[in-house]
Amino acid sequence: MATSTRNSVPDRRRIVGSPNKALFGATLGFFIGFGAVSLFGPTAHSFIDVMKLSPGQVGFLVAIPMLTGSLLRIPFGAWVDNNGGKLPFLILLILSLIGIAGLWWMLLTLYPDHLSQSYYPLLLFFGALGGCGIATFSVGIGQVSYWFPKERQGWALGTYAGLGNTSPGLVALILPAIIAFWGLWAAYLISIAIVLAGIALYVVLGHNAPYFQFRKAGVSRGEARDAATAQGQALFPQDNAFRALIEAAKQWRTWPLVLLYFTTFGGFLALTAWLATYWQTFFHTTHWTAIILTAGFSLLSSLIRVPGGGWADRLGGERVAVASLLVLLVGALLMTFSAVFVISIIGEICVAIGMGVNNAAVFCMVPKYVPKAVGGASGWVGGLGALGGFAVPPLLGQFVEWFGPAGYAWGFVVYVVLALVSIALTGVLIAALRRDRRAKESVAASSATS
Repeated sequence: MATSTRNSVPDRRRIVGSPNKALFGATLGFFIGFGAVSLFGPTAHSFIDVMKLSPGQVGFLVAIPMLTGSLLRIPFGAWVDNNGGKLPFLILLILSLIGIAGLWWMLLTLYPDHLSQSYYPLLLFFGALGGCGIATFSVGIGQVSYWFPKERQGWALGTYAGLGNTSPGLVALILPAIIAFWGLWAAYLISIAIVLAGIALYVVLGHNAPYFQFRKAGVSRGEARDAATAQGQALFPQDNAFRALIEAAKQWRTWPLVLLYFTTFGGFLALTAWLATYWQTFFHTTHWTAIILTAGFSLLSSLIRVPGGGWADRLGGERVAVASLLVLLVGALLMTFSAVFVISIIGEICVAIGMGVNNAAVFCMVPKYVPKAVGGASGWVGGLGALGGFAVPPLLGQFVEWFGPAGYAWGFVVYVVLALVSIALTGVLIAALRRDRRAKESVAASSATS
């Protein structure tokens, strides 16, 4: 049906993109944004000695990208419910690019002779901007969710997050070679070029779901919803971002999902920063062995999300979550009590699998439990859940303070506790789901008899 007025429904030819193309574009954008942030750690350590930073300044400097990247997930994830995601995604990528370019400029013009403590606020500022790339995650989750039907949410979101999350592991493997041959400033220059190319590709591929395209064309909400439903769209947003956040916050089921994601994605982020130190200090491995083991953990935990999403679709997110958390629990117990290198590697593998699969299961469950505010719920889950990457490392460090080198192993009791609590909360969700089903069946039976 052709359009004749601004408020008429556009025909199919006006819809740009497809579910798979949108999935590819969002995955590529998240991969680029997350990978670029991974460069900040080596930069921070290069500045520490030159600027004579205190331990407190060092801690805040290393944490600032993770902090901003996590907290910005909340408002930007909710913003998806207003416009579909493309605009906030591009804003975050551009802010990340500015941060990376600023750090590259500091390395090129100030490092090492002209740097002093007076540049610390500027370093924090660029680090905070660089962290915006992490926040693209919740935007992409919402954008992809609106393209796919509920029965394919697990696969789509598992593919998006799983492939997008591989970038830190790949950066950990490739970055040392780039730095060795060309220097740290060259690594940043290459990153700038990659982010620019990623932004250009996302502009072409990262299309919003049909409902948001119809709304942008001036179609009323009701007509846009009907037309988008005809195109296969199954999920629809609240009227504005703030309402989506409030609606998601009012749904008690949002908060168990936040804790589950805190355990496994926040825990994943924490271990990508912690494991290299653990392997080198506790088992006295070589630097490269520690890098390979850490990168292997990151890549395995990321890639297992792809089939994990499919398992959640077929078996149910709750069942897959319980199974994966049990695997995480076994791995955490092995790493807590083992002083044998091979057994600890097996434990790391179990932890990686458990975390990756549970991450996929959680975002398969988000549209199921909070269908009227997917963007808002994605913001809460992705933002507060990712704060585990900021909160858990100090806890792991505290065990080292208490027990000395043995604390590197004993610290994994944190994951034992988190896994047990998460299993219990998943049980609460399962019980609520059964109650809802019984209530619906009771209402249906009453209607039939009347």
